[in-house]
Amino acid sequence: MSRGLAETPSGSSVVLLAVTGRSPPDPRRPSLHPLPNHESPTMTLLFLGVILLNVFAFALILLRAPLYRTEVYRPMLLNVGLSVLPVLVLTILIVVDLVLAAAGASTWLIGTLAGAGLAVWLLLLPNAGYLVTELNFSHRTQDENVPLWYDIVAVLTLAMSGVLNTVVNIFLVQVFYAVLRYPGDRKPFERPASWLVVAIILVLVSFGIYLGRYIRFNSWDLVHPAGFVRKLVRYFREPGKVRDAALFSGLYTVFFALIYLVVIGSLLETITAASG
Repeated sequence: MSRGLAETPSGSSVVLLAVTGRSPPDPRRPSLHPLPNHESPTMTLLFLGVILLNVFAFALILLRAPLYRTEVYRPMLLNVGLSVLPVLVLTILIVVDLVLAAAGASTWLIGTLAGAGLAVWLLLLPNAGYLVTELNFSHRTQDENVPLWYDIVAVLTLAMSGVLNTVVNIFLVQVFYAVLRYPGDRKPFERPASWLVVAIILVLVSFGIYLGRYIRFNSWDLVHPAGFVRKLVRYFREPGKVRDAALFSGLYTVFFALIYLVVIGSLLETITAASG
């Protein structure tokens, strides 16, 4: 094997580094004086922080009732669950595909399953970012004695958990798209295609949030496509609705994109430098 091929990291190596923050052992290192593998504490902290943020948001919603003798606002609890659901679906999909690939299943089966799973995941993904719309404080009522400061912390935590759930979901998809599309590339994340995938998903997510918030669509409404289309056409025939949807989707896309660059941009630079 040539020196160039021997030093080129495989797609699986980049996936391992990107998802776990740990690069595979280098067989060229002397066994008598092993050096520690490259580890990324930032990656671990990212996933841990997102998990803790979701737990904190859930706890704040539950504690609101006993602390201030009011009823639990169940729609928020449901929204937290729906926000976490996409990453669970994506994780199951990735694990199943890896198991099938290891078992020698046909490419057609793996590809079909991946396509169907990603379609379901994409339909569910707007539920994560939807939590941003809870910032309107519509859950507050006049007869409650809940301090505004408590709800500010609770709703901000809820919104941030939704934003970061969205970021983590798209990050995982970008990682696997990049390494599967460019398996022999040392720096697959520098390819424009993976960022185009991110941009397209962000636009679809933002439009999905609009559909859910203002037309009250749910992911499962697509089970009745005829009714879905009729309701959509009727809504957008009203004056100003197309403009509102376009402006909402555009602004939310920019917002999510900026957060994605702040959170994930430097992380991908670290991964690219380590794999190079």
